[in-house]
Amino acid sequence: MAVTGRSNEELHEQAVAAAARRYEESSPERERVESRMAAGVRFPDAPDALAVRADRILDRGGLSPSAVVADIHREAMDLPDANERIIDLSNELQAWSFLPRGVRAGATVARITLRRDGRELPHGTGFLVSPRLMLTNHHVLPDEDFPRQCFAEFNAQVTVDNQPDTVVRMEFDPGTFFAADQRLDFALVAVAPAQDGRPPGEIFGWNRLSVQIGKLVLGERVNIIGHPDGRLKEIVLRDNAVLVRLDDFVHYRTDTRPGNSGSPVFNDQWEVVALHHSGVPKKDDQGRILRRDGRPWGHGDGDDAIDWVANEGVRISSVLKHLARLDLDPGRRALLAEMGPDSGLDQSAAAAPALDAQPTRLPGSGTGTPRTGVRESGTAVRETRTGLRARSTAFGGRKHLVFLHGRDQHRKEPVDLRLNWTAGLNRGLTLASLPPLDPRDAWFPYYGTRLHDLVSGRESAAESIGLDRLSAAAAAEVFAAESPTGSYERLIHEAAARAGMPQDGPATTEGFGAGLVGALHRPLSWLAARSDLDEWTIATFLRDVDLYLGDGAVRQAVLDSVLETMPTDGELVLVTHSLGTVVGMDLLTRLPEGLEPVLLVTAGSPLGLDGVNERLLARGPHRPPRVRDWVNVWCPTDGVAIGCPLEDEHWGKLTQVAVPNGRDRAHKIEEYLSHAVAAGPIGSVLTGRG
Repeated sequence: MAVTGRSNEELHEQAVAAAARRYEESSPERERVESRMAAGVRFPDAPDALAVRADRILDRGGLSPSAVVADIHREAMDLPDANERIIDLSNELQAWSFLPRGVRAGATVARITLRRDGRELPHGTGFLVSPRLMLTNHHVLPDEDFPRQCFAEFNAQVTVDNQPDTVVRMEFDPGTFFAADQRLDFALVAVAPAQDGRPPGEIFGWNRLSVQIGKLVLGERVNIIGHPDGRLKEIVLRDNAVLVRLDDFVHYRTDTRPGNSGSPVFNDQWEVVALHHSGVPKKDDQGRILRRDGRPWGHGDGDDAIDWVANEGVRISSVLKHLARLDLDPGRRALLAEMGPDSGLDQSAAAAPALDAQPTRLPGSGTGTPRTGVRESGTAVRETRTGLRARSTAFGGRKHLVFLHGRDQHRKEPVDLRLNWTAGLNRGLTLASLPPLDPRDAWFPYYGTRLHDLVSGRESAAESIGLDRLSAAAAAEVFAAESPTGSYERLIHEAAARAGMPQDGPATTEGFGAGLVGALHRPLSWLAARSDLDEWTIATFLRDVDLYLGDGAVRQAVLDSVLETMPTDGELVLVTHSLGTVVGMDLLTRLPEGLEPVLLVTAGSPLGLDGVNERLLARGPHRPPRVRDWVNVWCPTDGVAIGCPLEDEHWGKLTQVAVPNGRDRAHKIEEYLSHAVAAGPIGSVLTGRG
């Protein structure tokens, strides 16, 4: 049964009552914190909490390591004082990027409006946490039916000229995804795509939630963006402080209004630390809620009359841990995984059960492609062991289109991947006035599972690299220590230098204490801040590139996997992406004589890094052997395509094109192939129009 308006209000009152109870129960801790702050202690938190917070600030580019070293070296400091000073500096020295990052975060926030009796009533606030999912409060969207009565309004705000912006309405799609919890007072719901088919996150961006610790300490300021009382978007900026941190909630002082229910609570690095859900009302000795004039409050007075003494937010890490425990089907679990690696939700999928004895074939999987069926709770689950062959009649049987994927594909079905690649390519072909292709006419070698198994088998510290225990930079230090040739650290520093990171001498790597200003903090943060990728994606991508190039067994296994699903003669159109561009360059040295590579396409490639091209089988920048034409397409905000365009003359003649990929899709192969400049040469060769 759908929740009625009155029941919705009752849920809100229950949330307020629970927040007030927790506020009263935590009074001794709050009084201790306030007493220490009054005595001049800026951040009255545990030393370990301060250390982790300081490390995260540096890891996320919240403060220049050079500025930290310069400040701390002015006077002798022990490690706890140094940690506190880092946090203090991050509050005092806001870089210019603080404002545009805030604007970017604010674009993800929407007003939730309720349709009732022919009217449209402002109801709360929500914010995007993935390309397709929005987070708000349970008391705002209590059940799966309620979102169907609502819609989200993006850009409900004024412009820089204080004129009303153009509001964009988007409908909810709870049938695709809805999850909620009353105690944590959160609801996570899918938002329907725009009319052009784009998911909302592609248009407005989304907040990358993190299960990692170290996002906030007691006494630190927070920022809130929302729609108070249903008004146009407003911001409460740094005029507040965290007073109490409970297991699942935080209490803070800030000037928020009832319509802010469902708003994101940010730290100064614009990471979401909490989901705002309730104010804490002042009460008298009899437990009655008080008005601002000191008199007892009644329902007819409205929320505006309440004397709010604090606010409560739900810790984002608690929400993520709750979501990780849900029993979801693979489709909904995949939607959660779109939140990204920091959320920890792509690690929570259940392990596959034992394989059935008899292999099965699936329609459209191509000839010679074994697929093994397994079953769990009555649902068929399939795992592919090899790649997909094209139809024998594709392009007259003499031309072959081969897609060569990158890393992190081990949980994905090659059939689905081939469909996605072809969908992107067909968009580009349409723009190039060329006919679309059938996915079954493309070869799709698959090495994702084999690479994952090899990488996982090498990681002696794999269990210690938990997202809730280590930062990306700390994990990168482990990757550097385990690098087969010691080249991992060089890759990170070269990539950051090519991305414009100033080379300002020893301060860039100088450490102190426990090494909070580590050698890899600064370059990782620099790369993430100047690209469309997060630190974890960059760190793990370069780790896999380093292992492929540095470990002969890994390289041979990957190449063997690719060669298992390759044509043996005819004309070859090889389309490669990400790590696949590196594998593809090596592959071209091992093609059979009867297979003629007439076109090579590299997209989102790291080949411009000397630490990569110097370790190819052909060594250094070079014209790929026997390739007739080469197109290199790259996006300036793609953190993997550092070093593009390829400028060394030894690369020889090639066509290089910079393309503007969509927000938060800078490295997506579907996005690259959707441009006519990338798809056109492919279609021209295959159709004989080139």
